[in-house]
Amino acid sequence: MKNRQWLIAARPLGRGLLDSDFTLTDGEARSPEDGEALVRTLYLGFDPAQKGWMENIGGYVAPTEIGDVMRGSGIGEVLESRHPNLKAGDKVSGQLGWQEYAALNARDLVKLEDDDLLTANLGALGTTGMTAYFGLLKHGRPQPGDAVIVSGAAGATGSMVGQIAKIAGCRTIGIAGGPEKCAWLTRECGFDAAIDYKSEKKLRAKIKELAPGGVDVIYDNVGGTILNDMLACMAMHARVVICGGISRYETGQLPAGPENYFNLIFMRATMEGFIVLDYMNEYPKARARMRQWIRDGKITFKEDVQEGFENAPRTLMRLFRGENFGKQILKVA
Repeated sequence: MKNRQWLIAARPLGRGLLDSDFTLTDGEARSPEDGEALVRTLYLGFDPAQKGWMENIGGYVAPTEIGDVMRGSGIGEVLESRHPNLKAGDKVSGQLGWQEYAALNARDLVKLEDDDLLTANLGALGTTGMTAYFGLLKHGRPQPGDAVIVSGAAGATGSMVGQIAKIAGCRTIGIAGGPEKCAWLTRECGFDAAIDYKSEKKLRAKIKELAPGGVDVIYDNVGGTILNDMLACMAMHARVVICGGISRYETGQLPAGPENYFNLIFMRATMEGFIVLDYMNEYPKARARMRQWIRDGKITFKEDVQEGFENAPRTLMRLFRGENFGKQILKVA
């Protein structure tokens, strides 16, 4: 059985992604061994961190090699299983990679409910949702009445953060690019306010206008100048959660330290980074809560679904061009 795969062909350090960074090959699907399952990829999920994996920036995942199958999360259907916990027809999620078929250890696959929330397991119920859930609740520690600000707020993670903060009784402010995204945040996601960083010339002043008492929780997905502006607006004992830095991925370099970090001293604030994989043993409980919030209408989410396995590289590039609106997904089969 033929198995198309996208391989890493170059390291995009210091520049944007190019078509030539990937090579499309035709291989053969491998039969599963004892303890494995053969999975047909149905959907792939995309995250900015994937570019960092290609560059080998960041030490929380194993390094990649030129010629490796491009890494990525996915949802698939079991075609053949040699493990008692899985059978043909089961829907599963895991690190399937950019390939049409994957023979993987069954222990590395999560069996999914095959319902209307299937693709949400790549976003709201997947690593994206878990990142929002644990980053905010474990590190932001929101309290009722807190002012919470989220950068990259219309993204798959940021939009979840703001809605979980609302459930916690907070006032939420989102920073996003473009009037359509800002309108979605306030009209559908329940954010109290949204700032269009593309048109707002005085971001810092706007934040202070919307949060005159200062911001209690900063959840940063962007880094760079937007983080600087948020740090200038902290309330006393603020908590700053560093989740990601999409502003750095185009340069391939870690950004310079924030200019306003000394405000952490003045405001007796804390700044923490985290890796969501540290909370994997708590995923089942968190997923159950998130699923119930979605069913209860307390959380909404948006998916940007592209189609065609051949479009995988271009789908990843959409994240860095600001073209996606919601969780970026590719329908493969």
